[in-house]
Amino acid sequence: MLLRLAGLAALALLAACGGLLVGGSPLATADVMQALLHPAHASAVTTIVWQLRMPRICIAIVVGSSLAVAGALLQGMLRNPLADPYLTGVSAGAAAAISIAILAGVAPPLTPGIGFVAGLGTAILVAALARRGGGVDPNRLILAGISLSALFSAVVALVLTRAQSVDYVQQFIAWLAGSLAGRGWHALAVALPYATLGMLLALFAIPALNALRVGDVRARAVGLDVGRSQWLILIASSLLAASSVALAGIVGFIGLIVPHLARRVVGSDARVLLPACAFCGAALCLAADAIGRTIVAPSELPIGVLLAFIGVPTFLYLYLRAEART
Repeated sequence: MLLRLAGLAALALLAACGGLLVGGSPLATADVMQALLHPAHASAVTTIVWQLRMPRICIAIVVGSSLAVAGALLQGMLRNPLADPYLTGVSAGAAAAISIAILAGVAPPLTPGIGFVAGLGTAILVAALARRGGGVDPNRLILAGISLSALFSAVVALVLTRAQSVDYVQQFIAWLAGSLAGRGWHALAVALPYATLGMLLALFAIPALNALRVGDVRARAVGLDVGRSQWLILIASSLLAASSVALAGIVGFIGLIVPHLARRVVGSDARVLLPACAFCGAALCLAADAIGRTIVAPSELPIGVLLAFIGVPTFLYLYLRAEART
């Protein structure tokens, strides 16, 4: 099992190396290595590597691993293979807040932070609506998440119809499509502490995830505080999803598909599943960003759009294959 995890980590590292070498401006491998070894050397290659490509690689790693781990957390807690990080309304709440902020003329550097706060606040509201007794009712959580997502989607549509500026609409649609363009070290520094906290909480939730696999009743029988564990998992997944939304906008399918792929490689034990999801999610996001920067170069294809083209056939294949086995 450790060998498989090492292989997934190597895959993520290979994808990161590919992200450094490809892009709108072709760079020789030797020049990239020279820039990595001598970051203080003033040159065009050093600027491209350290100010453009390296922050995008780091952001892609954070976004991909965060969404994948958040998806595994929610699927494990709800025992629902169709759950994903945006089920808690994070994306819809962030989209509504950012659309209003852009329309109000808020400075672009502030919009990711607004999206993070709104997304996290929506997740807290969904969890509060789903509260039952000392824990969270899975059915209420899904219903509350879908309902609030529909409400905030209507807010987004209303704001877009009131927008008078074409530039505003284009800017917001680009954010909705999910993209790492224009993100740098500052955006990473703002979101990274929250993503790190979410990952730490996810590690603390590993025993609870393994216990919840057999059902709430049996989990309580072995001494698990189900209510407290559910809140821990919700907080961790919300922090991870909100951080990803703040960094890259709405990037779908990673949190839905990657846990399925990781389970096929390492099984369902959360002790190895969560690291496997982190490596697979990072590799997928890195590869999608690299392809998006080269397939229509010098323009870019948003990773959210590219992942939709990849994710839908992959998910249908996995679902239909599982149905055929039953």
